[in-house]
Amino acid sequence: MELSAEILAIRFGYGLPQPEGSLSTVPEILAALAGPDPAQKQYPLPPSTHFATLSDAYVREKKIAKSGGNNKEAETASRQAMSGLLDLAQRSTFARTIDSPQPFRERLVAFFTDHFTTRQKGILDHYLTFSLVDEAIRPNIGGTFADLVTAVTLHPSMLSYLDQKVSTGPNSTLGKKQGKGLNENLARELMELHTLGVDGGYSQDDVRQLAELLTGLTISPTLTTEFEKRRVEPGAETVMGKTYDGDNMKAIQKVLRDLALHPRTAQHIAGKLAVHFLSDTPDASAVEAIRAAFEATGGSVPALAQALLTHPAAAKGLGAKLRQPFDFLVAASHALGISGGTVMAMKLVDFKRNYLFALDKMGQKLKFAPGPDGWPEEAEAWVTPPRLAARIDWSMQMPQRLANPLPDPVNLARVTLGTRATKTLTTAASRAESLAVGVGIVLSSPEFNRR
Repeated sequence: MELSAEILAIRFGYGLPQPEGSLSTVPEILAALAGPDPAQKQYPLPPSTHFATLSDAYVREKKIAKSGGNNKEAETASRQAMSGLLDLAQRSTFARTIDSPQPFRERLVAFFTDHFTTRQKGILDHYLTFSLVDEAIRPNIGGTFADLVTAVTLHPSMLSYLDQKVSTGPNSTLGKKQGKGLNENLARELMELHTLGVDGGYSQDDVRQLAELLTGLTISPTLTTEFEKRRVEPGAETVMGKTYDGDNMKAIQKVLRDLALHPRTAQHIAGKLAVHFLSDTPDASAVEAIRAAFEATGGSVPALAQALLTHPAAAKGLGAKLRQPFDFLVAASHALGISGGTVMAMKLVDFKRNYLFALDKMGQKLKFAPGPDGWPEEAEAWVTPPRLAARIDWSMQMPQRLANPLPDPVNLARVTLGTRATKTLTTAASRAESLAVGVGIVLSSPEFNRR
């Protein structure tokens, strides 16, 4: 069964019209997942190690300034350089999603970014959240879920976010010397959220044993992951019935792979994919098809995508899901003809007003989910009076600032919604007192806000 271009764009992409050169068939979309990432190539980011260099310079220069040294200009320059990189990362997130000819790839990247949520504590951690996407998630979209779990878990962003960098085995060399203790944050989130799920059949002892196995993982001053033996809790650990012997990175990689390939993980990930892409209450057979593909292929992400895109449920019930705020802003940008290049060229004050502040008002601050379980999927979480008012306000006010000239509202409805452009909506848009109001009616309509 081949999905229509309308369903591929609205349910599995970021709306109509799609960027130039977008893939239009399921086989093309699936084949492309194994190839290069055009959006990342078009809008590249410096690696996290580069930001670490700037951060170290800033800290050093700030100390010199505080001690009375004449170093204020250097301190300011370092701070501005870090802020500039963070601005670049934020802009590129929008620009990549808006311009990518592989919208489904971008949707998968966003899904797994949310699945492996990290939350910033300061400007350095904030940039690390973007680095996690570039250095761990994007390179593994065409691989297996085990690849993703391993890359994400061992990335400095995750080690920093969940305080693994300070976790020390109580009986380790360093633990005995300095009295530092075990931190279970990473082990718990790894099992509860990233792999097995809340009802994954693990015990508190499994969490502790996994936390002990993970000791040794830390971050170098240059923001690279290191394995430090003096932190390692000695002895073997048993996690979910399997024993892991050895104080080395190989044992950690083995437990990560075993958790990623566990049958409970297959069920957990299949359910999350179906809920995110299809419905808050997805067809049970669709979940089962994705789960079966997971187990049959060792968690191949393209195989999961194939099971999702080729199941009959993929073609039914279009509009069952509400577009989250980020999805809405990208879809609206497509509708208004705003390119990623336009976003990158905006003045900082305009970019913040048009996108970042608007996103915040709609309830989805960029890369700042409310907790480690990511953003809520249910529509009720997003359709609150203030958040809905923010969408309507953006729809009515922002197109005039972004698009010149404004599109014809009736044509806008037909182009962006296809068969979902109802007579009621096109009539209301045609009778609007101005083009701006007509465009606002379309963008704030239930039809446009659902996928």
